[in-house]
Amino acid sequence: MHITEGVLSVPVLLAGFVISAAGTWHGIRNLHGERIMTTAVFAAVFFMASLVHVPVGPSSAHLLLHGVAGLVLGWAAFPALLTALLLQAVLFQFGGLTTLGVNTALVAVPAVLCHLALRGLPGRSKRATALAGFAAGSLSVLLTALLAALALALSGEGFLAAAWVVVAAHAPLMLVEGLVSMFVVGFLAKARPEILTFAGLCPAPRRGR
Repeated sequence: MHITEGVLSVPVLLAGFVISAAGTWHGIRNLHGERIMTTAVFAAVFFMASLVHVPVGPSSAHLLLHGVAGLVLGWAAFPALLTALLLQAVLFQFGGLTTLGVNTALVAVPAVLCHLALRGLPGRSKRATALAGFAAGSLSVLLTALLAALALALSGEGFLAAAWVVVAAHAPLMLVEGLVSMFVVGFLAKARPEILTFAGLCPAPRRGR
């Protein structure tokens, strides 16, 4: 999600910075040991996934995978996504520095909410793991689109039409993101279960005698 500069009002920009700063501070507090490497990996995945984007009015639509990042990282999704968005703003001029706080909040808040709502599903069964992945992907996109629309609507009545365009443009992406996230979480559960175990999403595998 990249809202460009010069679109949002000052109060909305300040609110975005406050929310992102608080979330990043809370995420960094519990960021230590092996969790740092996992966070860095998901920051890189988000950075690469959201490089290819389609302009939609004052925003853009693209693959995010922030739902998976939030499901695994929890509050650490804030510093991970902030880092990726900062690099994109500096290197590729996606979004901007003044909108960095808002853009971070748009993806990190849904990511954390997905973690809090779905963390009990992965590991119960294959179906529950697939459901958690799909829900994390689709719901995170929906929440991001709604938050972006809210930010635009609060910045002026002239942006109401653009707000609806943003929500409508992300509707097809919900299905794509959900399916991709479902396969990613399923793959992690099979190939790298230690990542989900470390995140507290799955019970530690039993070792044979």
